[in-house]
Amino acid sequence: MTSPETATTASVAASPASGAPGRFGSLGPVGLVFAGGISVQFGGALAVMLMPRAGALGVVALRLAVAAVVLLVVCRPRLRGHSRADWGTVAVFGVTMAAMNGLFYQAVDRIPLGPAVTLEVLGPLALSVLASRRLINLLWAGLALAGVFLLGGGIGDLDPLGAAFALGAGAMWAAYIVFSARTGRRFPQADGLALAMAVGAVLFLPLGLAESGDKLLDPVTLGLGAAVALLSSVLPYTLELLALRRLPASTFAVLMSLEPAIAATAGFFLLDQLLTPTQALAITLVIVASMGAVRTQVGRRKTATA
Repeated sequence: MTSPETATTASVAASPASGAPGRFGSLGPVGLVFAGGISVQFGGALAVMLMPRAGALGVVALRLAVAAVVLLVVCRPRLRGHSRADWGTVAVFGVTMAAMNGLFYQAVDRIPLGPAVTLEVLGPLALSVLASRRLINLLWAGLALAGVFLLGGGIGDLDPLGAAFALGAGAMWAAYIVFSARTGRRFPQADGLALAMAVGAVLFLPLGLAESGDKLLDPVTLGLGAAVALLSSVLPYTLELLALRRLPASTFAVLMSLEPAIAATAGFFLLDQLLTPTQALAITLVIVASMGAVRTQVGRRKTATA
């Protein structure tokens, strides 16, 4: 069932008076997470296609800047009436988003999209294991580590620096989950998301201009950058913010388990990136580990409410 607050928040992707908010809410929190995952991974594939024109830092700057403008115009967040703690939360959220995007795009500039997301998803998985504090989650963590070992086992196929960037992005992803939830609780509708996106854009725009300069002003580059922003930032972050208002952060984290498979699919269809059998097995192990963690979380909640 969609609450009035959730329906209003979804207006970030449509007019406040349109029927779109209700359609978003009808997906349910799990559907919101998966829809956001599909959008962000295909947006990531489009970003890889844009990098030869604008560079990795330039693409991130375009993505954050366009997303910030769209969200600020649509949401028109109220600037008064917030505490210092509120502003501190939204600032950290913005820094986290900028770091997560910057590190990830540096990774996919060096390694294929599927393996990059597989390494990145270890951040949310680690968050889930630490939050649950159950011994069985050590099994899932071990299975995920086995997948990472396999992914790096024939690791001649992966650039070590690219893998390191992906792992750093995973750490920022875990922080993003925590601060997205806190921001959603402190700010009405999607105001906090819009303000945090603006913080991230202000931080990253100088880096993008330093790398790409006036290339960012090319109409084709701007158009593709806008598409990346909508697919990879505006739509998925809004859907995730909605989901996090109805899901614990740890549960949300493990629901990201299909992200590597979605990324590998996007890489295959849009970028002609093929996985080796070892890489496919590694991704499967990480997905199974995350799904096992999901079942553990669900079982724990059922036991607690019985």
